[in-house]
Formats: sequence, structure tokens, C-alpha cells
Amino acid sequence: MNGLAIIGILLIIYGIAVVFIATKKPPTVWNMAKIRAFKKVLGEKGTVIFFYLFAVACWVVGVWLMLS
Repeated sequence: MNGLAIIGILLIIYGIAVVFIATKKPPTVWNMAKIRAFKKVLGEKGTVIFFYLFAVACWVVGVWLMLS
């Protein structure tokens, strides 16, 4: 297993964690300053959509790295 495959696996796991945070909204994470700034700019629903899109991007790049 090469380094790119390991990075790909980590990106896929990171994407799963982002989806978990977006769906469950744990208070310790959801009230962080950076996420509060996202909510202020994008709104609650926009922040969740942004997280979903970011997770999909992580999955796509992770799978691409694993296959290359």
C-alpha cells in the first residue's frame, strides 16, 4: 500500500466524520467558532448542505487517490 492510498482512506474516513457531524450536530462541535461563522454566513441549512458537499468531495478525491 502506497502513501496515496493511505491518504485516500483517511479522506474517506474524514468524509464519513463530516456527514456524522452534519446529521447529528453534536453540541461540542456544532458550537465551535468556525462553524458558528459558517452558520452566520450560510444559515443553518446552508451549512449542512456545505458539509454534505465537502464530504462528497472528500470521498471522490479519496477514491481517486486509492485507484491511482
